[in-house]
Amino acid sequence: MAPDEWIEACRADEIEREDVVRFDYSDRSFAIYRTDRNDYYATDGYCTHGKFHLSEGLVMGNIIECPKHNGRFDVTTGQAKRAPVCVDLRTYPVKIEAGKVFIKP
Repeated sequence: MAPDEWIEACRADEIEREDVVRFDYSDRSFAIYRTDRNDYYATDGYCTHGKFHLSEGLVMGNIIECPKHNGRFDVTTGQAKRAPVCVDLRTYPVKIEAGKVFIKP
């Protein structure tokens, strides 16, 4: 994968508002979010605490709550917001073109 390559993750309409989907590419897994304000974001897919996939979590505004231990992250920045998580998520650029979501891992 080239450093400036955008990867098609899914159709924009596959993600409901305040929801998240899983996207696996090569040997990596991502979480793609759509906020209540209709903005799209992408982070690493696994919680930094329990290694549980965030696509099973609950999106509330800009917050994703991990389904395993209820830790929370801000999806816009990756910042850990509630214990037991204390390590931030890595975030990735997102763009929407022709109704499709692209990320730059």
